[in-house]
Amino acid sequence: MRRVEHVMGFPVSLRVDDEDVPERAADAVFAWLREVDERFSPFKPDSEVSRHGRGEPAPHEPSADLVEVLDLCEHYRLATDGAFDVRLPGRAFDPCAVVKGWSMQRAAELLRAAGARRFCLNAGGDVVASGGPWRVGIRHPERADKLCATVELTDGGVATSGRYERGDHIIDGRTGRPATELLSLTVVATTLTEADSVATAAFAMGADGIEWAASLEGCEVFAVDAEGRVLRTAGLALC
Repeated sequence: MRRVEHVMGFPVSLRVDDEDVPERAADAVFAWLREVDERFSPFKPDSEVSRHGRGEPAPHEPSADLVEVLDLCEHYRLATDGAFDVRLPGRAFDPCAVVKGWSMQRAAELLRAAGARRFCLNAGGDVVASGGPWRVGIRHPERADKLCATVELTDGGVATSGRYERGDHIIDGRTGRPATELLSLTVVATTLTEADSVATAAFAMGADGIEWAASLEGCEVFAVDAEGRVLRTAGLALC
């Protein structure tokens, strides 16, 4: 099974190698991602996230999904001493750094529930996979047509935060200024929820974020600093 759709502002590709997984499993994945886009986009004024950010009263309590996302955001804010913060002064509430990986991990769980055992879900370069080994390329932070490494992934997630696509968009919440000490930082973890959140949180911390991310159980790190130096954990499985 192969499918590619544009959701949440980037291409999402799905590959399932199991022959007995029904097409409706892919339908469920993309329906979920479209739902996430409607409910969690800070760029849509009527989304649940936008209403929450404005502090508008709602007819119901925050959904269980939003509570889960808020808890993840607070966890990483505390873990980074405020470097990672989705509530920056003068900016709208924006939990996208958590929502992307979290929603893709949930999509992977939908696939497993449908019987998929060997699959790869790629969301704009962030990957959650099962039944590997899979080879996942890490883009060169200064040359879009080159890879600087390829990692081997069996079951888990790979996510990269960097400056090469959207410029200096990751803010260090402790200073209110863009984080510029790194060019890119990639995290491999047991889930894409963790890989994506840790990658952004560590990038916001700057150079200190490399050691912090590497200290987390189950996380492997590949980073390129502003001087072009490569730093990686010894346990990272490179191809």
